[in-house]
Amino acid sequence: MASLEENFPRGGIQKKPTEGKTSNPKLERDNLFDVHHEEQAQKRKRSQSVQGKQKKFKADNIATAKDSVVNIEPLTIEALCEGMLLLGCIKEVSDYELVISLPNGLSGFVPVTQISDAYSKLLSKEVAQGELLEDLNPLSDMYSPGMLVRCIVTSVEKSADGRRSIKLSIDPKKVNKGLNASALTSGMLLSGFVSSVEDHGYLIDIGVSGTHAFLPRQKAQNYIKAVKRGPDLKIGQNLNCIVVEVKNEGRVVRLSVDRSEVAASLATERQNWTLSNLLPGLVVKARVQKVVPLGMKLSFLSSFTGIVDFMHMDPEKSMNYSPDQVMKACILSIHPTSKVVRLTLRQAFLYPGGSPNQLSNDRMGAVVEESTVKAFYKQFGAVFELDDGTLAFARLKHLSKTRKSFKPGAFKTGCKHKCRIIDYSLMDEMCIVSLKYQIIEARFLQYQDIHTGDVVQGKVFALKPIGMQVKVTDGIKGLVPSMHLADVILKQPEKKYNIGDEVRCRVLECNPAGRKLILTLKKSLIQSKLPVLSNYEDAKAGLITHGFVVCAREFGCIVKFYNDVKGLVPKNELSSEPISSPDKVFHEGQVVKVMVLKCEPQQERLLLSFRLSSKPALEDKKECTPKKKKEVKYQIGEMVDVKVLKKKDSGLEVSILEDEGNVIASIPTVHLSDFVAICKLLWHCLQEGDVLPRVMCLSDKGDHIILSRKSAVISAVQEEQIVRSFSEIQPGMLLTGYVRNVMPFGVFVEFPFGVTGLAPKVSMSDKFVTDTKDHFVVGQTVIAKVMSIDEEKQRVLLNLKVSECSSGDSAAESFALLSQYFKEMEEIRNLLRRRGEPSTTQGLCELVPGKELQLVVQDVKEDGSALFSGSCVTGLTVTATRYHLGDKNIVPGEKTKALVLHVDALTSKVYVSLREELLKQRAKQRLTENSQHSAIVQHIAEDFAVVSLLETGQLAAIPIASHFNDTFRFDSEKLKVGQTIFATLKVVKVNDHGVLLAVQDPAKKKVFVRIRNESETALEEMLPAVKHSLSLGDTVTGTVKSVKPTHVTVAIDDKLTGSIHASRILDEVPIGSFPTYTLKAGQKVTARVIGGRDVNTHRYLPITHPHFTRSIPELSIRPSEIEGKVTAMLNLKEDSTLKKLGLYNVGQTVTCFVKKYNILKNWLEVEVAPDIRGRVPHLLLSLNTKVLKHPEKSFKNGQAVSATVTGTDVTETNLCLSLTGIQSLEQGTITVGMVTKVTPHVGLTIALPGGKTGKVSIFQLNDTYMENPLGDFKVGKIVRCCILSNENGKIQLSLRQSRLNPKSNSKVEDVEITCIRDVKKGQLVRGYVKSISPSGVFFGLSTSLLGRILFQNVSPYFVQKHSLYEKYLPEGKLLTAKVLGVNGKEKHIELSLLPEDTGMPSVLPESLGLPRYDAEEEKREAGDREKREELKLKAKRTRENSESEQEAKTKKRKVCPADENDSGIEIYYREEDDDDQEEEAAKKKSKIRKPDEAPRLQVSMGFTWDEDMNAMDIPMLNQKEESSESEEEEDLQSKLKKQTKKEKELEKQKKEKELCKLEAALMDPSRQPQSADDFDRLVLSSPNSSILWLQYMAFHLQATEIEKARAVAERALKTICFREEQEKLNVWVALLNLENMYGTEETLMKVFERAVQYNEPLKVFQHLCDIYANSEKYKQAEELYHTMLKRFRQEKSVWLKYASFLLKQGQTEATHRLLERALKALPTKEHVDVISRFAQLEFRFGDPEHAKALFESTLSSYPKRTDIWSIYMDIMIKHGSQKEVRDIFERVIHLSLAPKKMKFFFKRYLDYEKKFGTAESVLAVKRAALEAMPARQPRTPHFLLASLPPLRHLSLSSSSRPACCRGRRPPSSFPSFLVAVSPGLRSALPRGCLQHRQIFSDTHI
Repeated sequence: MASLEENFPRGGIQKKPTEGKTSNPKLERDNLFDVHHEEQAQKRKRSQSVQGKQKKFKADNIATAKDSVVNIEPLTIEALCEGMLLLGCIKEVSDYELVISLPNGLSGFVPVTQISDAYSKLLSKEVAQGELLEDLNPLSDMYSPGMLVRCIVTSVEKSADGRRSIKLSIDPKKVNKGLNASALTSGMLLSGFVSSVEDHGYLIDIGVSGTHAFLPRQKAQNYIKAVKRGPDLKIGQNLNCIVVEVKNEGRVVRLSVDRSEVAASLATERQNWTLSNLLPGLVVKARVQKVVPLGMKLSFLSSFTGIVDFMHMDPEKSMNYSPDQVMKACILSIHPTSKVVRLTLRQAFLYPGGSPNQLSNDRMGAVVEESTVKAFYKQFGAVFELDDGTLAFARLKHLSKTRKSFKPGAFKTGCKHKCRIIDYSLMDEMCIVSLKYQIIEARFLQYQDIHTGDVVQGKVFALKPIGMQVKVTDGIKGLVPSMHLADVILKQPEKKYNIGDEVRCRVLECNPAGRKLILTLKKSLIQSKLPVLSNYEDAKAGLITHGFVVCAREFGCIVKFYNDVKGLVPKNELSSEPISSPDKVFHEGQVVKVMVLKCEPQQERLLLSFRLSSKPALEDKKECTPKKKKEVKYQIGEMVDVKVLKKKDSGLEVSILEDEGNVIASIPTVHLSDFVAICKLLWHCLQEGDVLPRVMCLSDKGDHIILSRKSAVISAVQEEQIVRSFSEIQPGMLLTGYVRNVMPFGVFVEFPFGVTGLAPKVSMSDKFVTDTKDHFVVGQTVIAKVMSIDEEKQRVLLNLKVSECSSGDSAAESFALLSQYFKEMEEIRNLLRRRGEPSTTQGLCELVPGKELQLVVQDVKEDGSALFSGSCVTGLTVTATRYHLGDKNIVPGEKTKALVLHVDALTSKVYVSLREELLKQRAKQRLTENSQHSAIVQHIAEDFAVVSLLETGQLAAIPIASHFNDTFRFDSEKLKVGQTIFATLKVVKVNDHGVLLAVQDPAKKKVFVRIRNESETALEEMLPAVKHSLSLGDTVTGTVKSVKPTHVTVAIDDKLTGSIHASRILDEVPIGSFPTYTLKAGQKVTARVIGGRDVNTHRYLPITHPHFTRSIPELSIRPSEIEGKVTAMLNLKEDSTLKKLGLYNVGQTVTCFVKKYNILKNWLEVEVAPDIRGRVPHLLLSLNTKVLKHPEKSFKNGQAVSATVTGTDVTETNLCLSLTGIQSLEQGTITVGMVTKVTPHVGLTIALPGGKTGKVSIFQLNDTYMENPLGDFKVGKIVRCCILSNENGKIQLSLRQSRLNPKSNSKVEDVEITCIRDVKKGQLVRGYVKSISPSGVFFGLSTSLLGRILFQNVSPYFVQKHSLYEKYLPEGKLLTAKVLGVNGKEKHIELSLLPEDTGMPSVLPESLGLPRYDAEEEKREAGDREKREELKLKAKRTRENSESEQEAKTKKRKVCPADENDSGIEIYYREEDDDDQEEEAAKKKSKIRKPDEAPRLQVSMGFTWDEDMNAMDIPMLNQKEESSESEEEEDLQSKLKKQTKKEKELEKQKKEKELCKLEAALMDPSRQPQSADDFDRLVLSSPNSSILWLQYMAFHLQATEIEKARAVAERALKTICFREEQEKLNVWVALLNLENMYGTEETLMKVFERAVQYNEPLKVFQHLCDIYANSEKYKQAEELYHTMLKRFRQEKSVWLKYASFLLKQGQTEATHRLLERALKALPTKEHVDVISRFAQLEFRFGDPEHAKALFESTLSSYPKRTDIWSIYMDIMIKHGSQKEVRDIFERVIHLSLAPKKMKFFFKRYLDYEKKFGTAESVLAVKRAALEAMPARQPRTPHFLLASLPPLRHLSLSSSSRPACCRGRRPPSSFPSFLVAVSPGLRSALPRGCLQHRQIFSDTHI
């Protein structure tokens, strides 16, 4: 059944037509287009009252009235409203939206969330899972430009700038919302979306609720093949569907997408279309009702009326339409309220499923010179016919610049105009054009016009956290990421940029399809003239370009270029010097210049280097002409020291000191400095006899030598940035020179070597030049750019504009000038100080800016300035301007304080200031370099200005000029005293000048700068390429044009120039000669053509190359080649470089010519032939270390050298050569090397010839060990070394002189110790302290040999804290030690540092006051000696006594060692001796161990290993120990006589006594085990006790016997019964602990793998995690936890243990993510417990607030989980506040829980209040319990009764009475049901309530 709206449409009811009758269309006229409410409210001539009356007319009258309205307006954005249906065409497809072209030039967008429900669900699922879904396809895979779609307007939003955006949806639920299941009929054309892919077809979402639409697979095959978007339809794909069959009243629909069926579909009356469900895109048959000037009205589907605007007429029929004409039309839009229907008659839309015509890409943005006006519409615009016959439309606002300038008369039909195509409307099939001049001339119109690397102008549009949005044009916006806002990272970009600021950017990346534009504001990139690297194919090896660092890690730097091209700079290519931490040297965003080493475009791999093969600015073209034997004595550029002979007005007459004053020269005044002011001052200060060092020879004409002291000119000559003759000058060069003459028409500039050029008036300055003398003075230093040359007249035109000659960094250039100025001023001060001039000059030297003076006012002038005098300024003029007097009114004679601003030494004037802000003392603030400050100009000198910082008052100097050529300023540009400027500090420490050094902020200072091209360098060689007809072997005659070190340029004729290589001049080249200098400029030569050189690449071209005729001919003047045949090698083809190199064999000797020494790469570049180049690594240049230190001085450019071929380089384009032959690195060889690394206390790493490295131990640095052996070695030092060994690629070296010069008889103080056999007992040795451990000091004797010094042998003092040893025996300390013992088998060396052993002072000073080891021992030994002597005397006296007495005495002496009950003197002595020996033996045993053994494990047990030996322990000693310790006694006994019978009996009794004691000791249960035998007995008795086995292991570990401890563990694992799993696991854990502490990672893993096999894996994993965590191996622990999470996902304990670990590390965020993963992995029933446990952990180790949130969210979901409530209470009682705890209790007691549980919580609440609350709070809890409990349980809680007084009244309301009592009237004595808790309660209750009587009876206390 149709909806209400369908049955009752606007305008009345339409009856269904009956047979033979036609419906009357007039009844539907009420919804026709004529009302136009949605378009715009137009003014009508009729009054409002007339309109009101019209509403009451009948339908036919209304229609007649409306027919008079003739205006049909195009659709405008104002007419759109929410819910409007439109037909649109996809214009652009991006990842997140579709851009839709709408009728009449409008456009909107469809967000990705408005496609369909199925697609949105997939999106949400992908976001939730965080993983890409296979079923989710990007929009670009499903939609393409040109596809027609049905849309609905969801909103029209207005932006801040007034623009409106149309948001659309193509979701079928919204588009087809007018349809319902009952309205569906076969033949309908609907839009649907694939919602699911099934086995036999597809489920289609058509947006009709209750309807399931199915598309069979066979019906879709033709469509799938046609669209070519894969083998299957995709979820979210849009389809035009034909309803084939409707079943079950529309609940099931079968569809078809066959293209032919869809194209032929037509909407008819039978399909029951109504105004409420009419859809755009339907093709209908329509009848023309009326034709009007701007369109026409149509009727369709019998009863509906629509409109067609002028843009949607069929252009072929134009306006040739007549009423009642029938035609096909397509519905474009339906307004939701007025129901106005718009249609189109264009052919492209009359066949559903088609697409409109599109504009070719080359036409977009095209400028049409002549377009003809076809029609002009006053309200809308004009239609034009373009040059290709197509129609275009221009809106009214695009016809003129402004409304005022618009002239309608200019747009009459036939008028011609120039326009530009700015857009194309797919829905109108028309170009959109503009006649605005600024749009026609615009550089960029759309994203396609912008290319990577373009420099664009834009305006700041918005500042966001990710960066800054820049508006390039109205339709183009770009993003400048935060990293690219400046050359440095800006922390507060809003301070530098404001919205609306004009900025100049460079395009980093442009993606027109995605409308993505990434820009950069880094000046270094914007101004770069290097090639733009925007794809991997362009990255050719050797390319040098600019990039920026995006990542700096330990492996190197990742550098990014344009279009997201990235490359890696490995660590070894970061610099010529090793960089250990690249992240500290390079920062993210840093602009760098890199060279491409290798590129693999397919893999997008790019290998780069910061070590450029040649210096920038083509410095590889530098030349250095060697000294030639000339007639003149001094060469230009030679540095000399001079002595002043005479001062003249024009300069100084000096004598050159090198020739002992015999040679006289002159220094013009203007050549004393680069600064005019210093020239005058220096001339003034110099006197006869003064010496000027480092002056350069500028010209030497034999009798007249001119010198110069200009530092800029000297630097240019030394760096070869000069030209020596006119022939070397090329346009674009930048040369340093000086003004020779200033003329009205320009400036003449002279350069070293006499070349002169003219800078015309127009090229002198960026500013207008009125008078040339205002800009430059004679002698001024300038930098000039060569503009053009005239070879015939030998004239050079120059440019002196700062914008042309500056490097672009004005701040750096101006600071360099300022630094040089003050450096030269300091030299003048030092000159005056050394001379010891009178007090006036000394006073000038002492006065510096910033110094305070006590002065007396001498005079106040009329202009307000004042003169001062004072003792410290005698002979000087001290003045202060009116400004600097401040507000002070001073009078002559007044004393005052003043601050020195500037001292003019030339005029002896001192400028001071009395201003308070300068004089007052301020707290010193810490200033930082490159910090910006506001400053006030205080004084202006000739070359700089003195300013004071506002914050601190400190004085700083800023340069006035930013460049040598920056000499003129208009008055408005000049600095003024008192002016506030912004300065950037460059030097923050006050130096001898008394001021800080700063530069004026370049942001505030306008400097005209143009960055020069990369080609505009000092020495670019530009030989013109002229087409010629020369061929191989031709003989030519030419004139030498210029002579270079490695080649000579020859002019063959007026236009053609050739080149002669140095190898093609002589047949036999003497080594060390310079072949090219045998020729001179102007010399005639006859040569033969042998090849050619490419103009651009300078690559050698053979004669067979196709471009040879356009190359520079390569010539030869060798006599053998002129007369004979040309070498065949030169006939090889172009691509045969490798073959050419292959002609040279390894070991072959060749003659080559020095090109230059590459300082960056540290190699000598040479040329073997015109087409063969080579490189000689630094270490293969010579075996002389002096040559290697300064190779650039030893090898002159062009010099012939003999070299040996060692191979080819990596690129296989250069020969690798050696000047020292092929180096052998065998044992005993002496070679040279360079220090590459200095490792403290270890030694050196040396780079050897051939690219290998070797190691030098500190023991091999010198024959005499030194305290700081590595102090003399720095990275880069060249050394001679001897190879000790070369095994397995490891080379050991020695720098000992005894090795390098075996024949020399120099004394070797510290002999080499190579093995343990070189060490003898008693020997004194020297070495270095290696380390200190608990067992002693380890002492290095050689590279591989260590000795140990026990602590008692370190010093005679007893030291308790070992940290004292570390202080006085640091690692690397040089000491002398004595060898106490050598164990060859175990390679143990025992040493001593005791003074009595070494003869050296004690290593621990006596001043520490430590107790001595031998203090007590000496006393004891003294007592023992006395007793021994007494015994000897006694023995002598008794010797003469009877034999029996003697026997008795002897027996006594024999028994005493074992008889402990005896108390004689001898017994005391024996016991003491034995104890001492045992203690000493034990101590030695514990101390002596191998140097590589680990320290003892400290185990806490119930016994201690160092327990004193007592009598019971003596018999337990091993037999060997007994015999060794009783050797002295045996010796004594052997001296005695043979034992008697009685003595033998006593001996037997003694042994029996010992055995008894031993047995008793073993049976003692309290006795602790003392030896391995003891433990063996214990484990035999209890083999399954893991604690005994662990104690046994600990016993061995205490003695550092690791292997024995391992063996015990293995025994335990074999012995313990397999059923005792826990006991075995304990041993496994102990073994894991042991391997973790003393083993390697490999041994630990082996034990772990075994443990996992034999035990429950989870327990082993958890124990190892604990072991890692306890030993602070957090990285390994984390890796193991990750493994556990994969292997034991379902184990709750794993997640909890990992969470505990993370929280202890402080990783709270990681713990939160872990909880999410745990909840996904674990079953649902575990979730509550897991969340609770995580929350408890958070309380203990993490964030308590997050823990509370977890508990709260859990309890809100599970309010009846009393266990969680209980845990929460416990934790909050412990950690929370009382208020929080009470809040929780209050929430719990108001829950609806079982009475038993409520009782529990009330009891806890009451206990809490009793402990922490007051009496009132306790009472409140009780009341709450009484109120809550009766309603829930039949018995009053006992815990409450226990606290009630004897009588309580219980008040119950009628509603809360027991049910059985509600109907009974209580006794009159209890009117409010108030009963007393008393014995009489039973009788007081109603009779029928016996059970309730019982309740109250039971409550009696």
